[in-house]
Amino acid sequence: MSLTRRELLGGAAAVSAAAMLPKAAMSADKIQLGSILDTSGIFDAYGKPMDQAMRLAVKEINAGGGLLDRQVEVAAYDTQSDMALYSQYAQQLTRQDQVDVVHGGILSASREAIRQTMRKTKTLYFYNVQYEGGVCDRNIFVTGVTPAQQVEVLVPYAMKKSGPKVHILAADYNYGQITARWIQKFVEENGGEVVATDFFPLDVSDFGSTITKIQQTAPDLVFAPLVGGAHLSFFRQWAAAGMKDKIPLASTTMGVGNEHKVLTAEEGNGIMVAYNYSQELETASNAAFKEKWQAEYGDTTAIHELAVSTYQGIMLWAEGVRKAGSIERDAVVDALETGISIEGPAGKVTIDPQTHHATVDVHIMEFDGQGMKVIETLPQRAPIDTQAVCDLQANPDDNTQYEIEI
Repeated sequence: MSLTRRELLGGAAAVSAAAMLPKAAMSADKIQLGSILDTSGIFDAYGKPMDQAMRLAVKEINAGGGLLDRQVEVAAYDTQSDMALYSQYAQQLTRQDQVDVVHGGILSASREAIRQTMRKTKTLYFYNVQYEGGVCDRNIFVTGVTPAQQVEVLVPYAMKKSGPKVHILAADYNYGQITARWIQKFVEENGGEVVATDFFPLDVSDFGSTITKIQQTAPDLVFAPLVGGAHLSFFRQWAAAGMKDKIPLASTTMGVGNEHKVLTAEEGNGIMVAYNYSQELETASNAAFKEKWQAEYGDTTAIHELAVSTYQGIMLWAEGVRKAGSIERDAVVDALETGISIEGPAGKVTIDPQTHHATVDVHIMEFDGQGMKVIETLPQRAPIDTQAVCDLQANPDDNTQYEIEI
């Protein structure tokens, strides 16, 4: 078919104009879900399964007819474990892609790199990660556990198995520092004593002198909210020094990103933890989730706490959209603030209207060579640390990350 010059130029102009349209304008019939995660680089062990969980949740939603009779479309960006790219991609998602919601961020620094952009552009934001607590912002919802949710149940269990004297080893940044204070609070409330607390930068991998110090302080229990690959060295060196069977270990971080799978049974068995999720949970919802994951990805070995929090966060958002009958931010926020719950792979998850954090089941577990064996489930633990400083019902314009005083 031949075209006149006018028709050719008109067609070219139309193509050029279409190329300049925002992604959202070109997919106006679809709901836009944005994702910013570290799916490559040094944090990809956390980010890749979170990305897989996000895509699995969206596929499940779309297979069920979508939301409001519309399909959900994903706009996902890999930050390559580079904090600077979080700000860049937040701008891309909110201003060019014009997404309806963003799920993303892993480290607290990545959350804070994008949170204000989400707030200024009135783009609803979900942070689906275990973190230090204290963020008070009506534009954000947090589905990961906070320190007090774990520590209030793990400390008495671990002390009962070991004794009252506790030595704390923590990562030297806000998460580790705040968690160490919560550990001390609950140790003392349960009649114990913290004999020493030591903090370590994230690049420290030699714990020889620390192990010597612990032998001198002679605690009944070592509590280790350590973070990252370098800190894994402590658990290996602890076992190599012959200490694992002498002084028990507890942690609020080991295993949250499947770190325990790189330890041998001799290095990891018996470590006590408390999380929202374990693959060993014997529930119908977990079995169904693992079956879907297996069908999509071939095996379930990559599933971890943060992946499940991501899946649950997206399902909570979807439930909010259904209840609101709208994808408009304010309508969805209002719906979520009614105290919406879902039954996820980890159990019941309920939005706390006061803080926009999640009330979740917390499972006390021990590593047993096969995974994380569930010892006891404590249902519906509230985010008491953030509740102590944040009340969005009374102060809806708050926009603070509070330093929680203990």
